Amino acid sequence: MSLRVASYNVRSLRDDVGALVRVIRAIEPDVLCLQEAPTGLRWRRGRDRLAERVGMTVVAGRRKGGLAILAGPGVRAVHAEYHLLSPRPRLQRRALAIAVVDKDGRRAAVGCVHLDLSATARLEHVAEIEEHMAWVRDRFGVPDALAGDFNEEPTGAAWRRLTRRYTDCFAAAPDGHGGTFTARHPAKRIDAIFAGPGLAVRSCGVPQADPADLAVATDHLPVQADLLFPA
Repeated sequence: MSLRVASYNVRSLRDDVGALVRVIRAIEPDVLCLQEAPTGLRWRRGRDRLAERVGMTVVAGRRKGGLAILAGPGVRAVHAEYHLLSPRPRLQRRALAIAVVDKDGRRAAVGCVHLDLSATARLEHVAEIEEHMAWVRDRFGVPDALAGDFNEEPTGAAWRRLTRRYTDCFAAAPDGHGGTFTARHPAKRIDAIFAGPGLAVRSCGVPQADPADLAVATDHLPVQADLLFPA
C-alpha cells in the first residue's frame, strides 16, 4: 500500500489561488505539507479555505512558522504537534509541524519544514528536527518522512546530514525532473521529500499538472513522492 506525500511552498497565497487549487487537485495527495501558509490577519481563514477547496483537512499547523499539514480523503490524523525551532538573531523564526497519519490501518509520521536561508541555521535546525522526529517515531512505532522547502540543494551540509538516515526520494526514484525553484525557471532543487527506514520510494518528482497553472500558482514547484509501506 502506498502513501502519496506532497510538499508545496504556496507563498502565502499571494499568487493565482485558482491555479494553486487546480495543481493540488491534480496531485491528489494523501498528505500535503505546506510552507509559507498564510500568516496574516486572517491566516486561519485563508488556510482553512484552501483546504476546503482542495478537498482536504488541516491536521497540523500554526501561524508562527507558516507551516501546515493537510490530509486527504481516507487519511486521518492520530497525533499532531508543532515545534518552534531555536531562534536565531535577525532571522525568521522557523518551525516543524508533525502529523502521525493513518491510511487503511497503516501509519506514518510526516514532518513539514521550511529551513532558513542561513546555512548555519539550517544545519542547527536539522539537528533539532531529527530529535523531534525520532521522539514521535519511537513513541508511535511508525516509519517517518520529512518534506519541505530546505532552501539548499543536495550538496548542502544540512541536506547531506539528513541523508545519513533518510533517503532522498527523488535521488532514489526520479520521475521526471526535480527542479522546483523558480516555478518559471526551475533550475534549483531546493524542495524535497525524505523517507525514513520502513518506507520504500516508488517514485518522486514534480507532479504532472497543467504547466500554465504550475507557472503562476506560486514561485515554487511542488514535489510529490509515492511511498510504500512494507508488505
